Formats: sequence, structure tokens, C-alpha cells
Amino acid sequence: MKVKIEIDCTPQEARTFLGQPDVEALNDWVVEQMKGRMAEGLERMRPEELMKDWMAFGGQAADQFRQFMGAAAASAPPKK
Repeated sequence: MKVKIEIDCTPQEARTFLGQPDVEALNDWVVEQMKGRMAEGLERMRPEELMKDWMAFGGQAADQFRQFMGAAAASAPPKK
């Protein structure tokens, strides 16, 4: 024997019927917070911002990078 019950209601009506709390306001707040953080993260990825961060290290970062590349080239096996 099969019994099929079809209930036509909105998600909000189903949550109310099942006694679950209304978290719509909390959900809206969380979504807005996430949007703000994502926008802030994207702002930091702009080329101007990246260059500003990299240049804050000055010549020291360039010297360290040059030393790193020199050490990598020195330790690389010779090409055949």
C-alpha cells in the first residue's frame, strides 16, 4: 500500500508549521557581511594595491628575490 501526500506551501510556511525559528533576518545580515568582506578582499587584489604592498618592502624585497633566484639557478642541474 502506498500513500502519497502532497503539501503545497512556501518554505516559510513549512518552517513555521514544523516549529523552526525564523532566521531570515539573521540570514540577511550574514549575507550582507559576506558581501562586504568579499568586496574588501577584491579591493586588495587590485594591481595598484598589490604594487603598493610590494613596494612597501623597498629594495630589500628585490634583493631577497634576486638572491633566491640566484640560489635556485645555482642548484639547478645542468641542461643536457
